[in-house]
Amino acid sequence: MKRNVYNALISWKKAPTHKPLMLYGARQVGKTYIVKQFGEQEFEHFVYINCYKNSAIETLFSGDVDVERLLLGLSTYSHTTIVPGKTLVFLDEIQEIPSAVSALKYFCENKPELHIIVACSLLGVMNMKEESFPVGKVDIMHLYPMSFTEFLMAIGEEPLAETIKRCDWQMMDVFSDKIKDFLRRYYFTGGMPEAVKCFIEEGDIHKVRRIQKNILQAYEVDISKHTGSETQRVRMVWQSVVQQLARENKKFIYGAVRNGARSKDFEIAIQWLVDAGLVYKVERVREARLPLKFYADSNAFKLYLLDVGLLGAMADVPAQQIIIGDNIFTEYKGAFTENYTLQQVLSVGDAHVYYYSKDNSSMEIDFVMQLGSHVIPTEVKAEVNVKSKSLNAFIHNECGDMGLKGLRLSMLPYKDQEWMENVPLYAVEGFVLSSLAIKILYF
Repeated sequence: MKRNVYNALISWKKAPTHKPLMLYGARQVGKTYIVKQFGEQEFEHFVYINCYKNSAIETLFSGDVDVERLLLGLSTYSHTTIVPGKTLVFLDEIQEIPSAVSALKYFCENKPELHIIVACSLLGVMNMKEESFPVGKVDIMHLYPMSFTEFLMAIGEEPLAETIKRCDWQMMDVFSDKIKDFLRRYYFTGGMPEAVKCFIEEGDIHKVRRIQKNILQAYEVDISKHTGSETQRVRMVWQSVVQQLARENKKFIYGAVRNGARSKDFEIAIQWLVDAGLVYKVERVREARLPLKFYADSNAFKLYLLDVGLLGAMADVPAQQIIIGDNIFTEYKGAFTENYTLQQVLSVGDAHVYYYSKDNSSMEIDFVMQLGSHVIPTEVKAEVNVKSKSLNAFIHNECGDMGLKGLRLSMLPYKDQEWMENVPLYAVEGFVLSSLAIKILYF
């Protein structure tokens, strides 16, 4: 299946000066698949080594960090001659061998012509003990679950995917019913590659749901395995995400996890889930000014699941309510629509997302996005009932002197209303790309 990150990998390969590449992402988002595809298609030789429970490689990196010695060891282990410029070396699950992570510094300094990619979890790298992270010596990419346009490419609808990326509003209007139907399917399958692959090859929604449940179960096992004394708290937060999103006000409430709970009881648990890539944390901002991070309030935030398909599986929403009709767009208090929107925005990269609310007012803006030098207050509407009182008041009253232009995502077609643009929900990825002025080389 084609992934947008593939083009970024090619750019990395062709860069005259490149560093070892570290590919982050939650489990089962497709890191191994896409790097294997890249290595086999773009290089004469490809060396794949899984570091998980690999005593030979652990021993290799525990000794002298001489790069030539390490390359000889990797060549011997893989039965492949490593030729810089012609060979891609891929160390998967590198967080299992912290000394290998530290050794990337020496590959960068002493063998810059070598192409080496490592895949890992952010959590694993951050928890390295007695080893130093190679700060400034690695390039970093983050892989998320498949976006809606990647889903379209996977099911053979590349022209529609390119139409969305180009923001061709007229063409989208022509095919809007078709795209909406695909969007329903995406809400069900989500972007976990194994679930998408099953949906394409077998079309069995029950098997898709079983795959999603298995992924969720694997995450539960990870929580039990890696969180030590915090296991129970992490599980409680993880299991509360669906209930938190089902509320009208989606601000995270500690008391909804456990009666009388405070931030100090669960802040470590929440950070673990964020670092593991299982949830996205969206903090509140007090003002919509650049840079938004200056005005962030870390005490108020929302948590979203990493994938909209997993959200449906976790909430046990019947498949027919998602795939058939407009229930998914009109029910569940917009939880699916907001989760979907955030997932698309983050998949593009280089986007910073917050939300806005006032303690003494009911005004709330679903998302406030910083896209490059643009601050874009955004309301997400799950259907065609699109009254935007809060967005209107925010733009004209709260930020009247700032010249901001709002964004409303809904099931209506594109319309520019001067103070606000209405963009179809299925086109949010294209809108973000155009706002960031990123040139995509389609393949």
